[in-house]
Amino acid sequence: MTIEEQIAYLVKGATEVISEEELRRKLKKSQETGHELTVKVGFDPTAPDLHVGHTVLIRKMKHFQDLGHRVIFLIGDFTGRIGDPSGRNKTRPPLTQEEVLANAKTYKEQVFKILNPEKTVIDFNNRWLGSLSSEEWIQLCGKYTVARMLERDDFEKRLTAQHPISIHELLYPLAQAYDSVYLKADVELGGTDQKFNLLVGRDIQREFGQQPQILLMTPLLEGLDGVDKMSKSLGNHIGINEPPQEIYGKAMSVSDQQMWHYYELLTDLSAGQVQKLKSEVESGSLHPMQAKSDLACGLVSDFYSEAAAREAKEYFSRVVQQGEEPQEMPTFPVRCSGKAVGLVDLIAQVDLAPSKSEARRLIRQGAVSIDGEKIQEPTHKVDPSEKESFVLRVGRRRFGRIRLE
Repeated sequence: MTIEEQIAYLVKGATEVISEEELRRKLKKSQETGHELTVKVGFDPTAPDLHVGHTVLIRKMKHFQDLGHRVIFLIGDFTGRIGDPSGRNKTRPPLTQEEVLANAKTYKEQVFKILNPEKTVIDFNNRWLGSLSSEEWIQLCGKYTVARMLERDDFEKRLTAQHPISIHELLYPLAQAYDSVYLKADVELGGTDQKFNLLVGRDIQREFGQQPQILLMTPLLEGLDGVDKMSKSLGNHIGINEPPQEIYGKAMSVSDQQMWHYYELLTDLSAGQVQKLKSEVESGSLHPMQAKSDLACGLVSDFYSEAAAREAKEYFSRVVQQGEEPQEMPTFPVRCSGKAVGLVDLIAQVDLAPSKSEARRLIRQGAVSIDGEKIQEPTHKVDPSEKESFVLRVGRRRFGRIRLE
């Protein structure tokens, strides 16, 4: 690729680059000298599973890999115990070391669904941050002022609202910045909510006599509701470890307009290729349902295989579009000691809904049925003396054979 083609490939979907001209110079120098750029991305393992919102950055890492650069997937086993204040309106409880390491293990297993394992460096920032002496931490703190730290939007809002800010939270941006110093990062990738932390990294690198890193920021992917940021806690996510048919079905639920944002951020298609597809849909030469199906198949293929994508598509057609029961479904034995069990509790117990409140909402919407009979009363109970085994359907894609014991 020419330098301009490389720039177009790397900044596709980015909301801001600081600065594109600096990136151009570094890419040109790398091409002339054959010296790869060091690209750093940090992930604090705050939850055990990744969703496709996380893969926006991971895919951008892959793009740098495609161009021959050194990509470091940095697991924040130290910073994760501080707790990133980005986007928080109150102090977040820090994770324990055991929680961090358990989550980190699953991260390592999941990222290689997109990244090339032979070209990816995985590192842990406790390796250097944990070995800094008290004196070195004080020296690091001396390179930044409290006034500049409190310019941060999150902190400013919390001060105005009289919400507490703990001293340890002020250390988080400095710790992340020191990661860049230690790794001698040429480029750091992050979401738009990370802008302050990334800028601190540039400042601290200058303080240590290094060239400041290029910042490439990507938008926060909206969830399936098209409103809030994708989040497992909000139930609007697509988990990359979810079954293929669930990934496919969730992708098919996004709106026609939202689909193009997903195409931009969750595929390797160029901006021109995405625009071509959009033009074909607008002209009527391509049905939006087909474009959405192609997107859903692409996601399943990325995380599983093309064969799994074909099977997921067939499952969606047969079960969701034609209303058939799946040929295979999990069986859930439920202990009830001969007593009637509430439907809300039952749904939550077998994980066919993420919470009891979500189970109630789905029941009220008429999205729950027992052996094909729609149930719309959240207080409904199932009596084992009347029905020991039945098929429970929750939503359009989740099924389970319940056996009351």
